Amino acid sequence: MRIRAIVIRILRQFFHDKRTLMMMLVAPMLILFMMSLVFNGDTYVPKIGAVNVPAPFVQKLQDLNAEVIAYSSEEAQIEIDHNRLDAVITMNGPAPQVQLEGSDPSKNRAILFLLQKAVQNAVPASAAAAMPAITYLHGSADMAAFDNFGPVLIGFFVFFFVFLLSGVAFLRERTGGTLERLLATPLRRWEIVVGYILGFGIFTTLQSALIAWFATSVLGLMLVGSFWYVLLITLLLALTALSLGTLISAFANNEFQMIQFIPLIIVPQVFFSGLFSLDTMSVYLRWIGTIMPLKYGADALRNIMIRGAGWDRIWYDVLVLALFTIVFMGLNIVALKKHRKI
Repeated sequence: MRIRAIVIRILRQFFHDKRTLMMMLVAPMLILFMMSLVFNGDTYVPKIGAVNVPAPFVQKLQDLNAEVIAYSSEEAQIEIDHNRLDAVITMNGPAPQVQLEGSDPSKNRAILFLLQKAVQNAVPASAAAAMPAITYLHGSADMAAFDNFGPVLIGFFVFFFVFLLSGVAFLRERTGGTLERLLATPLRRWEIVVGYILGFGIFTTLQSALIAWFATSVLGLMLVGSFWYVLLITLLLALTALSLGTLISAFANNEFQMIQFIPLIIVPQVFFSGLFSLDTMSVYLRWIGTIMPLKYGADALRNIMIRGAGWDRIWYDVLVLALFTIVFMGLNIVALKKHRKI
């Protein structure tokens, strides 16, 4: 009887806590659904530009499930520079000259294997004996997988820890009565929000700089572009996570409930951040990534660290991350209305 009483009490607690019930029942299905979108897509199709490539060779590449488009030399260079092609094949002699985009080692290996098969079956034996001349626009043959997804991990860890710690810290400010005492003063809501963001922002700046320095200087992660651009992106990601964490904390009553938001807020961003290839996903589902702040941060970090991009390639990501921060700060101000009307 006493054991039954304990069981009944626990069940009642779960059924009365709708948030916990939803996290246990809905969150796993949501995560599995997103994993199915990412991993159950079509087979990846390499995108190859062809310059002066004979039609039989192009046909063989297409038979091997590659998307091959003919370009002039200048057009092909523009396309691969903007990451719209995985490789460019030029044939000005008996052996093909191959320029790989190079930022993704797994794609490099797939394209080289495909080219090897195509050369063996589509060109004369004398040409097949000549090894294709392989060059890399970014990276090299020695580029490790960690160099490819390392920038995404930098963005993820900055975002995750700032989101969690800022949300818990702001929650304690509220449950401890500090926020209510501030609201009782003549301070306006926007002043409180900006003050908290700037206060926490000092520590997030330190954290961002430390993570970026450790990844590039200690772990030896590839860094072709400017370290200051890396620091800028990680700082913007941290501010976005900071403003989002303080916003979400308004809907939690304790630290456990704050942690429950991780499957809904953080996990989806992992799938659409670039850590997994989305090229095989249906185009009409890729829009989900456009509402994920981590996607823009990860794209910018990859462009800087692997491709050596400058301001002309990252300004859009910087703008979007800044807008995310401003929007979340505005929602924070609105969320404070339930505590006091000013």
